[in-house]
Amino acid sequence: MSDSPTGRTVVLDVWCDLSCPDCRTSLDDVRALRERYGDRLDVRLRHFPLEKNKHSFAAAQAAEEAADQGSGEEFTERLLDRVEELRERGEPVLLATARELGLDAEEFDTALIDGRHILMVDADQAEGKAIGVTGTPTYVIGGERLDGGVSQEGLRARIEEIADRLLAG
Repeated sequence: MSDSPTGRTVVLDVWCDLSCPDCRTSLDDVRALRERYGDRLDVRLRHFPLEKNKHSFAAAQAAEEAADQGSGEEFTERLLDRVEELRERGEPVLLATARELGLDAEEFDTALIDGRHILMVDADQAEGKAIGVTGTPTYVIGGERLDGGVSQEGLRARIEEIADRLLAG
């Protein structure tokens, strides 16, 4: 937790696999939390590509490239809306999504080939493993880990309860 010009802010880390249907489901909760708290809640996407999802590591790298090009959040949400297509078709979906958002798809392709974002994705994954993340989505707020891969039921209310307590601080 830190102080921002608008007062306190709370960090919510969302450990995510961009080809995970449960992560797509969690988008509604993340949007609602952003709407409720605005800049008092710093929602950070953390990469946790699962080995069972063969395109998730490339998707995480592509999300980092999108962030470098100024559209990380929009790219991530658009990709999560296309989970089944990504799982079926792989990298062409990443490039098509980049083009749809007006991003430099050629640079995406180059980034996936040269691996410039691998260290960032690996670092997120290693940190997740170190704190006990085993599946996605997993939320961490105020030092508490909440596993959304088991069930989304009641998670937003629990996150709000923790955020309210931390913001009241």
